Amino acid sequence: MAISTFDLFTIGIGPSSSHTVGPMRAARTFATKLQERSLLGKVDRLSVHLYGSLGATGRGHGSDKAIVLGLEGATPESVDVDGISQRMDNLRESARLHILDSHEVSFNLREDLVFEKRESLPGHPNGMRFNAHDKNGNEVFSRVYYSVGGGFVVNEDKTDDPVIVESAVDLPYAFESGEELLKLCDKHQLSISDLMLQNELAWRNEEDIRSQLLHIWHAMQACVNKGCKSTGLMPGLKVKRRAAALYEQLSSHPEAALRDPLTIMDWVNLYALAVNEENAVGGRVVTAPTNGAAGIIPAVLHY
Repeated sequence: MAISTFDLFTIGIGPSSSHTVGPMRAARTFATKLQERSLLGKVDRLSVHLYGSLGATGRGHGSDKAIVLGLEGATPESVDVDGISQRMDNLRESARLHILDSHEVSFNLREDLVFEKRESLPGHPNGMRFNAHDKNGNEVFSRVYYSVGGGFVVNEDKTDDPVIVESAVDLPYAFESGEELLKLCDKHQLSISDLMLQNELAWRNEEDIRSQLLHIWHAMQACVNKGCKSTGLMPGLKVKRRAAALYEQLSSHPEAALRDPLTIMDWVNLYALAVNEENAVGGRVVTAPTNGAAGIIPAVLHY
């Protein structure tokens, strides 16, 4: 299966690729399908049911926020993370939601977004059922989606442009394991990065590849910087942030890294911790390749 680097490393929001990023993409896809089928004008009310793991732990992982934002047209890559709380407060007060930021419908957060804590759907533990109804209560359109990990989403019968599909692209250096990758590098006298670049060129030109990689790197840097500056309790968790204090401590004795090479590992740990705390509060992170591991790649790259 050929998968691009940009399928694995995507800019999104915390705290979970499966419970936050995936549901937001599923909700937006559902809203887009309503628009494509010229059904928006008929919709008066929406209902969403979350099943399995999403039903049991979705509220703590921000799945409700992700669903609402996705229905309104937001994407994990571009949503204004600082404005999410205000948008949710507005919805609770008005019970009105704007599909794709255009068509207003009734949506009561308590009644129309249901966490089915004891039920699961057959396709995957992270299941979602979306239903659109007209003013008479008749069903206009419905879809079942599964958040299958890493922010990837498929619908029940795999017809709604899943986020990740098997690519028909023939890679110049195809491999299915790390062992095969190393053998190809040895055979063709290529470094891993050079080989992967050649594979990536099957999708896009080198200028676009480097530009998009820098965009991802800048997002990682911004996440680390924000995590190193933010203080106080993490909302919803009631746990005090630690990265900012550690950053101040390490910054106050920069010469220590010259005396003890192991001190550099304190900085590496700081970078990962800063990202993890941003992820935990629903900040913008790079899913790499999941949100649970989002701090590792930025920490290594900073090192």
